[in-house]
Amino acid sequence: MNPEDRVRCPWSVDSQIYRDYHDQEWGRPLHGDDALFERLCLETFQAGLSWITILRKRPAFRAAFDGFTIGRVAEFDQADRERLLADAGIVRNRAKVEACIANAKVARDLDIGLDELLWSFAPPPRPRPRALADIPAITPESTALAKELKRRGFRFVGPTTAYALMQATGMVDDHLAECWVDSTT
Repeated sequence: MNPEDRVRCPWSVDSQIYRDYHDQEWGRPLHGDDALFERLCLETFQAGLSWITILRKRPAFRAAFDGFTIGRVAEFDQADRERLLADAGIVRNRAKVEACIANAKVARDLDIGLDELLWSFAPPPRPRPRALADIPAITPESTALAKELKRRGFRFVGPTTAYALMQATGMVDDHLAECWVDSTT
């Protein structure tokens, strides 16, 4: 089958960058503290913006935030903050930049790994949704995750951002039932 003829989730068909993200990353289980930290930061930066904006800027984000290596970002100082706020390649929002740096410090100092913490809130598997209208914006699990992250000192992570993170990293499978992607692989 021609890859362009595959049935995809409707949100992913408008651009090649969305198709690639949908087909190769979104909803597939992701592990690793730094990899999950990157997604947490990108979801934070996405709040109030289009996801395609973040995808287009992702290479610049990775360069600006030292590959989202938790230990490195946790050591960012005022000069790094000013550098980030002057970088036109990323989203230059002071609150989001500060949150990413603060969250790196919290993640570095966790008593368990970030991977273990985040995945402990993954709900049991459920049937795939049949339509976009069947996909929630928040769930009890995303609300609980957001509360726990805030309790531990994380910033800029509410239930909606937490659910988007859960979707992006395969903690939940919100590919539509008819979508070709097998997110278990």
